[in-house]
Amino acid sequence: MKQTFSKEERLCSHRLIGLLFSKGNKFYLNPFRINWNRHAVEGATSVQVLMSVPKYNFHKAVSRNLIRRRMREAYRLNKQLLYDNLAGTSIQLYFSITYTSKEIVPYDQIETKIILLLQRLIEENEKVTG
Repeated sequence: MKQTFSKEERLCSHRLIGLLFSKGNKFYLNPFRINWNRHAVEGATSVQVLMSVPKYNFHKAVSRNLIRRRMREAYRLNKQLLYDNLAGTSIQLYFSITYTSKEIVPYDQIETKIILLLQRLIEENEKVTG
């Protein structure tokens, strides 16, 4: 699998984003809040993700963009964990990652937390699958 982060992997649908925040599951893994939901649908891309950094924590766009770039890069390099787990299933998983800390943390800490986040997401998905 290519280590890219294409347009198909980004969550852009207003309907899905609304369902995600109204009826989705959530958990916290400091400094992230994760909202997630799933469908049983046949599709080309089985995972879609939305990444956000709130403006009320970081007023300058430069800071928000820096954190978002670090989050995207960490996800791009480690998304294989999630794709390997969902291979061969007809489940579409979509989730959002919201950065909740008020400080800018270094990339290595963000990458470590993204790996833990993906592992926890796999566990939560398996609990629901039962």
